[in-house]
Amino acid sequence: MSQTEHKSDTTRDAVRALMAPPIDRDGAWRELFMVPLAAVMLALLFGALIMMATSVSPATILQSFIAMARGSVGSLHAISETLTATIPLVLAGLGIGLAFRAGLFNIGAEGQMVVGGLAAAVASFSLTGLPSIIHLPLVLMVGLAVGALYAAIAGFLRATTGAHEVISTIMLNLISFRLLDYFLRQPFIQKEGRSDPISKAVLESAELPRLLSFFDGNLRLHAGLFIMLAAVLLVYWLLYRSKLGFAFRISGENPQAARYAGIRSGLTIILAMAIAGALAGLAGATQITGVLGRASPGFSAGIGFDAIAVALLGRSHPVGILLAGLLFGALEAGGRQMQVDAGVSIDLISIIQALIIIFVAAPLLVKRILPPLFRTKSVNEDAS
Repeated sequence: MSQTEHKSDTTRDAVRALMAPPIDRDGAWRELFMVPLAAVMLALLFGALIMMATSVSPATILQSFIAMARGSVGSLHAISETLTATIPLVLAGLGIGLAFRAGLFNIGAEGQMVVGGLAAAVASFSLTGLPSIIHLPLVLMVGLAVGALYAAIAGFLRATTGAHEVISTIMLNLISFRLLDYFLRQPFIQKEGRSDPISKAVLESAELPRLLSFFDGNLRLHAGLFIMLAAVLLVYWLLYRSKLGFAFRISGENPQAARYAGIRSGLTIILAMAIAGALAGLAGATQITGVLGRASPGFSAGIGFDAIAVALLGRSHPVGILLAGLLFGALEAGGRQMQVDAGVSIDLISIIQALIIIFVAAPLLVKRILPPLFRTKSVNEDAS
C-alpha cells in the first residue's frame, strides 16, 4: 500500500469514527452521551463569552438564557413549538445517521426533503375523493418513495461508477432547488390567481391532525410526533436487530471484511442511500402536511443541513439522534423567545449550534477541558 493510500484510509477511518463511532465496547456508551452533553455546556459558556465580548451585560446574558429555557420548555406552547421543530430534524437526521453507519456521507437530505415534500404536496391535492384514513398515509408514502428514489440516484452512481456521494448529493441538492422553482410555476401545481411560485393548499383529508388543538387551536404539534418515534424504533431495529442492518454496519466499519463475508457492496450502498432518502422525504412530507399546508420556495428552511449536525451530535445512533433533535428543536424555539425578551440576536443560536458541532468533532479537546466527566477508575482503585 502506498503512503498516499495509507493516509487516505486513515482519514476515512477517522471520519467514520467521528460520524458513526462504535458503541459496543466498554465505556463507549458513557462517551456516547457525555461528549455531546459536555459540548452543549461548553457551547453555552462560549456563547455567553461572545455576548460579553460584544458589550452585552451579564444581567442580559442571564435573561437571554432564561428566556431561551422559557421559550423551549416553559409553557405548553413552548413545548409544542419545540416538538414541532424536532420532528423533521429527527426524521432527516435518522436517514443521515443510517447512511453514516453504512460508511456513506449523505449530504443530500435537504434536496431529498425538497422533492419528498413537493411530491407530497402535489399528491395531497391531486388525489381527491379519498377518506383521510387512506389519503394521508398515501400522501406520506408518496413523499417517502420520491425521497428514496432521489437519494438512490447518488447510491447508484457510487455503486456503478465510484462517484463520491458527497459530490453527487450536493449536486442533487442544487437540482432539487431549481426543480422546486420550476414545478411551483406549473399550472397544475401553482395556486390559482397567484403569480408567485406557491402550490395549491393541502386538502384537509391529507393534513396531519393537530394533537393539542383541544387546548388551543394555535398549538402546532401534530401527529408527525408518532411517526418520528416510530421511525426511531424502526431504524434502531433495522441497524441492530436485522441482517440488513448488520450488512450496513459491517460495510461502514470494515468494507474489506464485508466483501470477504460475501456482502454485495453495490446493493448495500443503493439500499442504504434509498432508506436515508426515504426518511428525509418523509421529513419533507410531514412538514408540508403537518405545518406548512403547501409548498413554496425554501420551505425546507435548511432543516436537511441542520439534520447533519443532529446526526453528528447524536453520534449516528437513533436514540442519540432523538435527543440531539430535541436539543436543536429547543434551541430553535427558545431562540425566538430569547430575541423577543432579551433583545439578543437569534443569530446567537446559530453560533451556539456551530460551537456544539465543533466540540463534538473534537472529543479529545472536550475531555481535556472537562476531565472530571471522563475520569475512570484506575486499576488500583478497582482492586481496593
